[in-house]
Amino acid sequence: MLKAMAKPPAAVKRAIARFGLAQASVAGGPWTEPTFADSTDGDNVDGEDLVIRRAAVEALGAYNGSVVAVDPTTGRILSMVNQKLALSGGFQPCSTVKVSVALAGLSEEALRPETKFRLPGLGKIDLTYALAHSNNYFFATLGEKLGFEKVSYYAHLLGYGEKAGLNIPGEQPGRYPTAPPRNGGVGMLCSFGEEISQTPLQLAALMSAIANGGTLYYLQYPKNALDLKSFIPRVKRRLDIGRLIPIVEPGMRGAVEFGTARRAKDDGPIAGKTGTCSQDRTHLGWFGSFNGVGARKLVVVVLLTGGRPAIGPLAAGIAGDLYRILGEKNYFAASQPITPATLVASRCCSN
Repeated sequence: MLKAMAKPPAAVKRAIARFGLAQASVAGGPWTEPTFADSTDGDNVDGEDLVIRRAAVEALGAYNGSVVAVDPTTGRILSMVNQKLALSGGFQPCSTVKVSVALAGLSEEALRPETKFRLPGLGKIDLTYALAHSNNYFFATLGEKLGFEKVSYYAHLLGYGEKAGLNIPGEQPGRYPTAPPRNGGVGMLCSFGEEISQTPLQLAALMSAIANGGTLYYLQYPKNALDLKSFIPRVKRRLDIGRLIPIVEPGMRGAVEFGTARRAKDDGPIAGKTGTCSQDRTHLGWFGSFNGVGARKLVVVVLLTGGRPAIGPLAAGIAGDLYRILGEKNYFAASQPITPATLVASRCCSN
């Protein structure tokens, strides 16, 4: 059995002292991106689920950002609001990176459900608390314990540094560093995603794999009715995380129930992870999530860019509004139509 760590390693304490891991990494203005914009400008919606599209646009409102909704059982992108932003080169993932770090730590048995790290001012905390409250000390400590090579290996396995989609025009692969960041090393990498560029599609693919039990699909984005009719799910790889998901999910549900994502709270269970930081004078607010009730499963990723209002809790609130709007329309209670795509998806996920 792994013992609780008595105190953070020296490298983590140095990073805390120098870069303030106890606080969100948010620089001051002036901001280079507007907080409000028409986020639908230039979007092609011919192949989208228009019920979800309308709900996503309503939930996002006037904020400058992107909403990506994915069917986690097939990898189909159901709606992509602000396609230019969603398909861009990506942004620092902020604290959403903690999900992949948690899976790496559990895979390597660097922590277990009973493992607690002793952290300054908090005593001993476990993974559920650390995910729910997005504790930077915990994940900086875990990252130092794992080391850069292992963190990097699992990050790439989970989809970082490569395109999440299959033949989606304009999609970029994001970026993952080849060495520990100069700014705070592996501690900052694992708590704030330092030097990582994550795309909304990459986070949606990862959330889908957690939601469906471990299948990392190529995300596909039908552009018209013909594409939709011929759509067949494509598996990128199967992840050996089925036994880890029940350990990670309580912290993600805790984020919504009592942690950083409380604005997303709804009548049904939602699991998710927020992220807040700044990059090149642009404030970033992330939320990656999935629902846990009903016949239809849905992954929702929100990315906000702009000034100080663009934060993870606000992104969580937008996702929560999307889930609520769809719930009022009984979207999740409806059964999916039987199509070649759903039949293939059922076979893909049966083992």
